[in-house]
Amino acid sequence: MSEHWAAVARAINQRMAELGLAPHELVERSRVSKAIVRELRQNTVQRRRSTRTLEALSIALEWNPGHLAAVLAGRRPPRIGEPAPRTEDDVPGRLAAIEHHLREITEKLSQVDVANERLGEINEKVTVLAEQLRADRKRPGR
Repeated sequence: MSEHWAAVARAINQRMAELGLAPHELVERSRVSKAIVRELRQNTVQRRRSTRTLEALSIALEWNPGHLAAVLAGRRPPRIGEPAPRTEDDVPGRLAAIEHHLREITEKLSQVDVANERLGEINEKVTVLAEQLRADRKRPGR
């Protein structure tokens, strides 16, 4: 697995700017040492970090706990509330993510069904109005 530490550094720095977080605030929120936060933000030391470190930083940055681990692995980061597999071999985590996506798809399809029903009702009303207009035009004296 290729690790993308530069992408992690960019993500952290960009999110800190979005949230208006100073480095000492990130240290306080995450309870990750100042030295490790500096190393990650500046991408000066590329070495394996504990899952807990990346999770703590992700949470402190108001992301899904698996956000930075996904960035590091070159995957799409999960949204808040979305399950995130810890590794490529994390079958239960991957199944949970698939189930989550299927629920989202089901919800969207339900919304499409409701919209289609509403469009059907509107179509029926337009058809009735069009027939009334045709009938009005055919009447003598009009």
